[in-house]
Amino acid sequence: MFLYRRHFIILLISLELLLLAINMQFVIFSVFLDDLLGQLFCLLTLTVAAAESSLGLAILIVFYRLRGGISVDLVNLLKA
Repeated sequence: MFLYRRHFIILLISLELLLLAINMQFVIFSVFLDDLLGQLFCLLTLTVAAAESSLGLAILIVFYRLRGGISVDLVNLLKA
């Protein structure tokens, strides 16, 4: 599973692939059932995924500048 990876970028890419697969299913079933709601939900999900990805990469850049590495093991240092 993708949660056992140690590299943060691979973790983000795996999450994005999962969201894209779900969106593909929404579009396919929306066309199959002749309903526009699945396509609208897909558009909403894509915008949320884009916002999540941009925030994740911004946090990643700041973390890399502070710690010098982006290993998932170092992310545990962020816990309060």
